[in-house]
Amino acid sequence: MESPNPSIPIPKPGTGTAGVLREIAWAFLKLGSTAFGGPAAHIAIMEQEFVRHRRWLTHAEFLDLLGATNLIPGPNSTEMAIHIGHRRGGWLGLIIAGVCFILPAMLIVGGIAWAYVRFGTLPQAAGLLYGVKPVIVAIIVQALWSLARTAVKTKWLALAALMAAALSACGVDELLILFGTAFAVLVARSLGREKATNVMAFLPLLTAPTTSAVAAGTTVVAPFSLWALFLFFAKVGSVLFGSGYVLLAFLRADLVERWHWLTESQLLDAIAVGQITPGPVFTTATFIGYILGGPTAALLATVGIFLPAFIFVAISGPLIPRLRAWPLTGAFLDGLNVASLALMAVVTFHLGHAALIDWTTVLLAVIAAVLLLRYKLNSAWLVLGGAAAGMCIGH
Repeated sequence: MESPNPSIPIPKPGTGTAGVLREIAWAFLKLGSTAFGGPAAHIAIMEQEFVRHRRWLTHAEFLDLLGATNLIPGPNSTEMAIHIGHRRGGWLGLIIAGVCFILPAMLIVGGIAWAYVRFGTLPQAAGLLYGVKPVIVAIIVQALWSLARTAVKTKWLALAALMAAALSACGVDELLILFGTAFAVLVARSLGREKATNVMAFLPLLTAPTTSAVAAGTTVVAPFSLWALFLFFAKVGSVLFGSGYVLLAFLRADLVERWHWLTESQLLDAIAVGQITPGPVFTTATFIGYILGGPTAALLATVGIFLPAFIFVAISGPLIPRLRAWPLTGAFLDGLNVASLALMAVVTFHLGHAALIDWTTVLLAVIAAVLLLRYKLNSAWLVLGGAAAGMCIGH
């Protein structure tokens, strides 16, 4: 049960002191070094760290930031880090949080890329993932339960969340689900309770999947250049919505099929590195940059793919409290929040199916859940414990 009087006050943007900025830097360096499992897991760990443990945000504020990150392109967990840094320490906090969250993953991936270029193979990580994945599932489920109790405030929001989850499971585009659910909740609230059910009934129509014709580009072998690499990853970071699988489609279309800068095998290895290392999955760009052009290319690729996230958050972040204050836009945010949690729940189901493969992994997940719920153990220690257990078991 959270205390009604948080022990650590939440400063307004722009009031960051040197002590606050150091606190932000340390918190996100630690998170970037230990947060395995992809965006859903990162967001769950942030909820535990910054809402429950450090009390920098309330559950309602965290949910509003989560909804906002789903409206802009780029890596969601990195954007959440940037938003939280801005709320805690102003504009300097925004920059420090984002850089410190990205930096550990960039250095780790850069080291793996160096070994890959030198030895031609990836280090074995099956044992580490075997132990980490069940722990990640437990962390996400705990965060989902906690956030849902704040977000699902009425039966209409619960109905909207269930419909959003069903549509996601059927393969409907994430953006259509987010905007469709938010719009349905806004209209339902403006019409009143008696007509809300009718609006919710039309939610599947509002989010009906659409087909888009993608023009097939001519296959041309393009010469590699650092500038072209930077622009490519800046473009990806500016337009990419969705999961790491969407990132894979972007990378394959241009780097493998159009320009022939990478082979299929190199691309799959790059995606694997993004998955098995802590921190943002988008540090796949660091790996690709290194194998194409060494340390300079790795840095440019990393800056290119993450720079748009800083710009989008800087533009949208200050607007969120104002939007929440308006009744209709508040309803829109409520719909967006429950849709975001529904998408997160569907991702968690798939993660659980892949992670809980035997009695040992189920036991690890149960132990992690008990330690989280009963003893409030920090999630970073749980992830490290899961990694150690997986390595000891030897899978």
